[in-house]
Amino acid sequence: MTPTLTHRIPPWASLLAFLVLVLGAGSLIGYATAPGSWYDALDKPAFTPPNWLFGPAWTFLYICIAIAGWRVWRSRPQSRRMKIWWAQLLLNWLWSPVFFVMHLLWPAMLVITLVWLCILAFIAASWRAGDRLNAGLFLPYLAWVSFASALNLGVAILN
Repeated sequence: MTPTLTHRIPPWASLLAFLVLVLGAGSLIGYATAPGSWYDALDKPAFTPPNWLFGPAWTFLYICIAIAGWRVWRSRPQSRRMKIWWAQLLLNWLWSPVFFVMHLLWPAMLVITLVWLCILAFIAASWRAGDRLNAGLFLPYLAWVSFASALNLGVAILN
């Protein structure tokens, strides 16, 4: 029997690939869609954190997201959980261009709601599969996206 791709690549190399993909693309999208004068001029909720907080928060979250994706890919690359993982990642990457580039506050609210639902689905599927570590890796992500959703909603209502 021929080993699958997941078992032909050394674990450290595939983990590095996941980290580079998630952190690299997330950083590029963050850089390309950095808030500018349009965002600065918006009315924002009182609980809006300082802009400098977003970089460190997303770096930590992207590391957790990459590790969780890598762990599923190593064990079940064609599984429903892997598909949910990809869906949350693509939706995550879509949100910044919709919000910061296209200035579409309410469609961005829809995107972030879909991200939140995918995160919740990934946590539930991981828990059901007995993968408590992956479920736990996504809990800070769920908390942050819940907070970011409230921010998005607040900005949309105020503007």
